[in-house]
Amino acid sequence: QVQLVESGGGSVQAGGSLRLSCAASGSISSIPVMGWYRQAPGKQRELVATVTTGGNTNYADSVRARFIISRDRARNAVYLQMNSLKPEDTAVYYCKAAPNRYLEVWGQGTLVTVSS
Repeated sequence: QVQLVESGGGSVQAGGSLRLSCAASGSISSIPVMGWYRQAPGKQRELVATVTTGGNTNYADSVRARFIISRDRARNAVYLQMNSLKPEDTAVYYCKAAPNRYLEVWGQGTLVTVSS
């Protein structure tokens, strides 16, 4: 079935940028909804952004003006361009795919560390 692999995490200073990538394998069909979530130490996992096949996007208020989510529908890949990073953006970022209403698939996570 569908498997997700994230990449692009790392350490960056406040104000810097990173681009996260998530590649899906094991599916030959376009995944209707893909997105990014994150979990900081001591906090619950939270929505960062999602994007549908039609290109509709949804962002958390905390990242709306700074992050951009995009996808390659044919390759079932999703990207997160993160600009103007802040220390509070430090978290493990997880890619999520919803191939259908009954299935939710998560990647293993990639760590983003933003230093002040």
